[in-house]
Formats: sequence, structure tokens, C-alpha cells
Amino acid sequence: MNVHHLELFYHVVVHQGVSPAARALDKEQPTLSRQINELEDSLRTRLYHRRPFGLTEKGGTLFRAIEPFFRDLPKLEAKVKGGDIIQIGASTIILADHLPAVEKKVRRQFPNLRLVLRESNQPRLLQDLERGEIDLAITLLPAELPQKIFAQPLLQIPLVLLVPKASPLRSAAPLWKRSEIRENLICLMQDELICRAFQETLKQMGIDWHPRLEVGSLDLVEQYVQKGYGIGLDVRAPGAQLSPKLRALDLPGFPVLTLGMLWRDDQNKLLRAFREQVQSRSRQIAS
Repeated sequence: MNVHHLELFYHVVVHQGVSPAARALDKEQPTLSRQINELEDSLRTRLYHRRPFGLTEKGGTLFRAIEPFFRDLPKLEAKVKGGDIIQIGASTIILADHLPAVEKKVRRQFPNLRLVLRESNQPRLLQDLERGEIDLAITLLPAELPQKIFAQPLLQIPLVLLVPKASPLRSAAPLWKRSEIRENLICLMQDELICRAFQETLKQMGIDWHPRLEVGSLDLVEQYVQKGYGIGLDVRAPGAQLSPKLRALDLPGFPVLTLGMLWRDDQNKLLRAFREQVQSRSRQIAS
């Protein structure tokens, strides 16, 4: 077996397909497909089903055997080189606006720190954490935690609707009185906690208003609302600045979500230092 092919197979499984794995690895999809085919040819077996993605019995056996090694390879590399590594997953806003200040303070304690940041959505971050792909996730906390996962709440974040500044809407109440809401609802993907919480409350109110435009980030929600494509579903994060071209409508009676930290290893000193600094940062934002 070609060890490089095994590593590629590991990433195909982790990312649930050749196309997403190729994007994550910055690799040409045809090249990756060819190398995986070569691995299957050398083993004389099919390792996974293409559509929908799923491991075969032998593919599952192989993945379980190689997964611990390739999962921990970055940490092994850092240990051999004499450094400290931590892998953190969060949204683009958190990684761009808040992690730099946290990293600067942690590096004073761990000068050989190697930090790996992974931008993703909430469902994927939970999967990555359970698989050991990341050490710490900063995201909205689910109602039920996966097994062996620790959690620390940080901030309470209410849901809001975004409308253009020129919109006649001054509150969301007039929307709920309509027999039909004709404006496009712009939101994150429907498996996101923000969207699920919003739709569940609408259902309880007897209102049928489903998204017509799903995007990959809250930044895109804001951009599409500014361009006049509809009403956006967002959250009011403490300290966040809203574009002067937009207005946020409060949603009384809708759930208030909790931003928090999730992790697996409660004994890791580096991880503990990061958690302490993230908590300190969240207190500054809330005050």
C-alpha cells in the first residue's frame, strides 16, 4: 500500500467525498480520484460508495486502522520539532476578529506555539471535534452535547432579522400578521442551529416562511440583504458593528442562543490556556 494514498483516503473519509477533500487539500480533483482508484486497485476492493458517500465494510476496517495515526500526525510533528500545536475551529468572524488577540496572549506562555485555524459551520465543527480533527470549537452550543465533550458557555446571542435601512419595517410584528410573507428569507444552511431555532419557533406560531436563499456565512447574509434580495436571519453578537445600510429587527419570543467553547481533552495545558483567554475575551466583549 502507498502511504500517501492512505493519507488521501483518510481525508476523503473525513471530508465525506473526493470533491470536498480536494478543496480542503488544495488538490486537483481528477488527480485525487486517480490516486484513490490506485489504492483500491492495489487492495482489489471498493473502499467507499460514491453517491451518496459511505464506506464499504472493508473501507471502514481500513479507515479505523489508519485514522488515529493521520488524525494525530500534526501533533506528532509538533512534538518531534519541540513545539506546541492546537487546532481551533470557528466561524470566519471569530477567527478574524477575536482569535488574533487570544493567540498573542497565549503565545507569551507557549512561545513555540503552532496554531491551526479551521473555518467551518456549527454542524461540521461538532463532527470535526468528535473525530479529533480539532481540539477546540468556538460555536453555538447544541441542546445536547455529544459523548465525552466538555462545554463552556460564553455569550448569549439573540436572533434578529436584517432589513435594508430604507425598509418600512420597524419591527418584525407586522410580518407575523400577514397571511403570506412574500419577501425572500435569506439565511444560513438549514442544518445550522440558527435556522433550526428560527423555523421551530415559526412553526409553533403557525407561520410558514422558509428560506429561499441559503448562504455559507453571516457576512453573506448581510451582503445579500444590502443588495435588496430579501430579509436576512442573523444574530446580534455583543460588540458587533452592523452596516449603516441595514437595520436589525428584534425577535421577542424567539430563542436566545449560546455561543460557547467545546473540547475533548480536559487535561491539556495549552488548551486550558486558550480557554482561559477566550473566556477573558468574551467578558471584555460583553462588558
